[in-house]
Amino acid sequence: MLVSTAELAQHLTDPAWVIFDCRHDLMDTAKGRRFYQESHVPGAHFAPVDTALSGPKTGRNGRHPLPKPETFADFLGHHGVTAAKTVVAYDDVGGQYAARLWWMARWIGLTQVVLLDGGLPKWVADGRPVSAEVPRPTPAILPARLSDRSLWRVTEVQKRLGDSRSLVIDARAAERYRGETEPLDPVAGHIPGAANRFYKANLRPDLTLRPADELKREFTALLAGRKPEDVAHQCGSGITACANLFAMEYAGLPGSNLYAGSWSEWVADSARPVAKG
Repeated sequence: MLVSTAELAQHLTDPAWVIFDCRHDLMDTAKGRRFYQESHVPGAHFAPVDTALSGPKTGRNGRHPLPKPETFADFLGHHGVTAAKTVVAYDDVGGQYAARLWWMARWIGLTQVVLLDGGLPKWVADGRPVSAEVPRPTPAILPARLSDRSLWRVTEVQKRLGDSRSLVIDARAAERYRGETEPLDPVAGHIPGAANRFYKANLRPDLTLRPADELKREFTALLAGRKPEDVAHQCGSGITACANLFAMEYAGLPGSNLYAGSWSEWVADSARPVAKG
């Protein structure tokens, strides 16, 4: 699930590896592309979060709704991805955007998908090369074969409210979860019954992922006997939720679900309950 900077450096010219730069900023949505154009891992393609990793917004389906599986498969195929290739994703903030690409690639049936541990900051700190050259893709045909990777729609979340056997894990910062501040969405608070685990709790100071045994111990305590299959991850818009989902799977707790609409979809309907504190 993870690749080190040393291992990726050995595969920079390997045609069987396809690299994606997923850098993004929710407050400055053009920043990721600007940074990519300035420098990136040599050979990496840019994966824009607002288009390639998201679908059309309706005003009721959240800030980053999933695109159609076929649309995402076409994006990856345009950049040369096939089922036989290894896909590597990275960003510069500990994997929250890269994990979204990882989850989506697995969602459409790919299995050889990894994150660059520590992302671009670790790559640069280790003295690896960067480039401003934009690679020319060699397109391939990639069909979308939806895997059994699970999604919870908003109706599923509503149905499970109050069910002690189920759990929603909110990946947002604690002050947003508690409803003390909300910089992005019109309503502050959290889904009633949701537990809070800020996705950065999974990271070391250098943005590499913490050891699997530590993560397993902490997630197991949070689950309190629940099965991963009865857990859904959410955040503001279904992005950082993927980082917690990735960490759980890396820790040996596979099978949890993504609530892709997340908080921004939840509060689009004022009839849905909101908790604070």
